[in-house]
Amino acid sequence: MSENGSLVSKIKNLKYSHKYTPPLLITGIVLAAHLSFGILTGYRKLLLAIVASIITEAALHRWILGKWRSISSAYISGVSVGILIRSPMFWPYALCSMISIASKYVLRYKGRHLWNPSNFGVVAMLLLAPGSVAVLSIQWGNNMWAMLVIWIIGSISIYRLKRFHICATYVLSFLFFGLIRAYITGDPYLAEISPITGPMYQLFTFFMITDPKTTVKSKWGRCLVVFVVAFVEMILRLHEAVYAPFYALFIVGPIAMAIEIWWQDRHDKNEISTTSKSSAVNLST
Repeated sequence: MSENGSLVSKIKNLKYSHKYTPPLLITGIVLAAHLSFGILTGYRKLLLAIVASIITEAALHRWILGKWRSISSAYISGVSVGILIRSPMFWPYALCSMISIASKYVLRYKGRHLWNPSNFGVVAMLLLAPGSVAVLSIQWGNNMWAMLVIWIIGSISIYRLKRFHICATYVLSFLFFGLIRAYITGDPYLAEISPITGPMYQLFTFFMITDPKTTVKSKWGRCLVVFVVAFVEMILRLHEAVYAPFYALFIVGPIAMAIEIWWQDRHDKNEISTTSKSSAVNLST
């Protein structure tokens, strides 16, 4: 076979992997949001967050597990931090990325990490350095085209990853609880639900609450968890918590994960115990 024929054959055998979808999607969100509204405080800060995330991931994974791993997850965490964190200084971007990645290796329960990395990092920075850090709060305003493009592409991508039910449940829950908030506060309904049009919520909806490593396994369980997240968010908003969605996921997500892990562990032990007893009875007879 000629060299050209071999090259053509290799190209034909190339297949797109779904693992590339989240990094491409978040990159698209960054480009659309920045070109439309200039949400980034600077490319250097974004790059710093990404590099710090990737280096921390590579170093910890190699040190603890003795092997290298894909940078896809670290890239997503770094981009999320670069978009969400707001500070006139550079160090919060690097520190937030490092905390985000380190949480996966330090805060574990029965071999699994409980918090979405970037969610943990952002909340940690808000609690540890509130005077130096804020979180992105820009909304799309009256120009809905960028938001619609992102939602359409994002929904298709998440649907292909079989996690669209999580996003849909959260959005519907947010809209429902918006009615309750509007009734309680007396504010216009559109004012209550307008935050969901912002890029902050795009990241939260498409990446934080759908993270495969920090969501429960059952489909109905995932829907229940994000419904509870939306409920806790409503309570926090009624108490004027500015970053309510991040705090809500920070509280609800790990509790749901811990309950599922505990329940599965108990179920497995019961099965082993039942199997052992059955084997003992068979041997005795």
